[in-house]
Amino acid sequence: MDLDGFVASPSQESIPTMNVAAPSPVAPAAAATAGPDQLAIPYALPQVPYMSPDLVHLNVLDRWLENDEMWVPVTASVSFKPLLLCTSGGYYVNLLRVRKAGVLSRHRHSGAVHALVLKGRWQYLEHDWVAEEGSYAHEPAGETHTLVVPEGVSEMITWFHVTGGYTYVDPQGVAVGYEDVFTKLEAARRHYKQLGLPDDYIERFIR
Repeated sequence: MDLDGFVASPSQESIPTMNVAAPSPVAPAAAATAGPDQLAIPYALPQVPYMSPDLVHLNVLDRWLENDEMWVPVTASVSFKPLLLCTSGGYYVNLLRVRKAGVLSRHRHSGAVHALVLKGRWQYLEHDWVAEEGSYAHEPAGETHTLVVPEGVSEMITWFHVTGGYTYVDPQGVAVGYEDVFTKLEAARRHYKQLGLPDDYIERFIR
């Protein structure tokens, strides 16, 4: 509303006004001696007892994707790198790499899965969507699907957060094997030992 031409009515002119003093500017010296921002003060108490330590991996989206001997082989064309092996929570986070098109496995999940495609693309025979580079996918607990890397994809790398485990099944749902955080841990431990790394190297991933 344009107030430049506004004329108050007699009743409006009689309404008392309140004078609010403008805030005084803070002198530089006073500002320098002011207390710290209350939100910028670290937590002052000890952390809760028996809490697991933090875990941070640097350069996961570049150096970790390089072709080095730290990839744990599953088959001649499938390998993974663990990021977190949570034995206390029954889940794991890893990078899965596939370097050959075709069917990987058919399996049923006991827990939910989160996936971020970092390179290439993949799909499930049971769905019509394709998870391409840059995509996020959520897989609900209880779902059974068949993972496929389509033709034309020379390398696929995906970040997977797998809750619980999964059971390998035949087309009728009959169990033929399983995978979980403990099988992943053992495969990685074995591989690192073959590389000559210390026996406790695997512990950096375990929480």
